Amino acid sequence: MPQMAPILWLPMFFFFLFFLFLFISLNFFIKPFNKIQVSSSSTPPTYKPWSL
Repeated sequence: MPQMAPILWLPMFFFFLFFLFLFISLNFFIKPFNKIQVSSSSTPPTYKPWSL
């Protein structure tokens, strides 16, 4: 029945919003791991490391 659609779709929508918020907050608060320096550490890295 079409009348039952909000009962089914609203929890899935809030479930999606919760995990979207969780994903964005974890990406904001958790800094990436430092890369392990390999044996050729005499050459400067070609990439700019992340800075938050």
